[in-house]
Order: sequence, then C-alpha cells, then structure tokens
Amino acid sequence: MTDGTQAEAGTSPARGKYAPVQLDESEILRRGLDTFAELGYSATTVRELARRLDASHNFINDRYGSKENFWRAAVDFALQDAQPALNQLLTECRDDDERLRKVVVQLYRLAANASGLNRLMSDESTRDSSRLDYLHQRFVKPFWDSIEPTVNSLMAAGRIPRVPAHILYFAVTGPALALAQDPIADRLNSAASPTAGQDRSSMADALSGLVLHGLLPPGPGAETAAGPRPTPR
Repeated sequence: MTDGTQAEAGTSPARGKYAPVQLDESEILRRGLDTFAELGYSATTVRELARRLDASHNFINDRYGSKENFWRAAVDFALQDAQPALNQLLTECRDDDERLRKVVVQLYRLAANASGLNRLMSDESTRDSSRLDYLHQRFVKPFWDSIEPTVNSLMAAGRIPRVPAHILYFAVTGPALALAQDPIADRLNSAASPTAGQDRSSMADALSGLVLHGLLPPGPGAETAAGPRPTPR
C-alpha cells in the first residue's frame, strides 16, 4: 500500500520520475556538450546529465555505456564538420598566404560560434588525460597536419617566424580560446553591449585580423582576411 501511495504522489524511484527521453540525438549531445563545458568533466555527474536531459538517472549508462563514452559522443558531434570544412577550404586557396589567413579566420569563427566546444577544449587542454588524447587525435593533430605544409612553406619563405610548432600553435589558438571568455570581456568592455549578444563572427574576424597582422603582415597591395590593407598616409 505504501508503494502505491508513493507512486500516485510521484515519489517513485528515480526512473519513474522522468518520461521517456523526447529529445533527438543531436539535442541530447548538444546539451551534454554544454553541460561538460559549463561544469567541467569531473564536476559533471551522470545524475546531473540525466536531470538536464529530463531522463532517468541511468539513461547515460544504458545508451552510451559510461559518462566518458557520452563525452566522446558529444565531442564527435561538435567536431563532425570541422575537418571536412577545413580540407575544402585548403583546396580552394590560391597560395600559402591566403591559405593560412583563411584557416585562421575559419578557426576563430568556429571558436566564437561554438562557445561550448571552445570552453571544453580550453579546459581539457590544461589536463593530461585520456580525454586530451582523444581531442588531440580527433581534432588537434588532423588540423595541424593539414596546415603544416603551408606553415613550413611560409617559414622557408621568411613570411612567418621560424619557431617550434607548439609556439606557433599557441600563437594561433590561444586568442581563439579566449573567445569563450565572455564574462571578463564584458568587464573589460563595459560600455558596449554584453558580449554574448554581439555578432560572434564579427568579433572573431576582428581578433583574427589582429593576430594575422602580427603573424603574417600583408605585403603591398595584399588583402587581409578582414579586407584590404589600409594605405599608409
């Protein structure tokens, strides 16, 4: 009798508290990615993931096998179009200067418009873990391998400084990771509208243009990714 009363009152065990998951797979993975990005992997419990999905407490383990498997599925979902889009871009460019410029612009736009993924990668990059290994294998290494010939050619031509690969990687990706830091940006730019409400692509283009101006100064008559270089007065 007690069990029946509890069921009628809606206080049955955890599985009975939630209706079957009504979300499609992409929404499940998007919410999962946002949760990992917001809380960090360690602080993201299976129970919290289930709450945000309005699912039973064992939904993640039942469908994905483990929290880490769900994390990997969310990362794969977020990165599924990144490398194909980069490869397509590389084939369309005329020379190494244009290739590096457009790659950096695209990377910054991705970082600005996929802030959850950006925050997750920034957080995981500070920890030596199997998850960082996964990000390296799935995104960082393919990305770097695809632009390394361009980078080497530009170094050989004296267009960019000869520095170790990790230094150049930090120079390019460090500012991109900062595009997820809206709270500090709002404090530094308090007179403007909140960063989250601004045109994310425009922000990305402004920052990539600044980085490229230092890394790869345009030659006479060249056009930068943000437009023609102003003529000196």
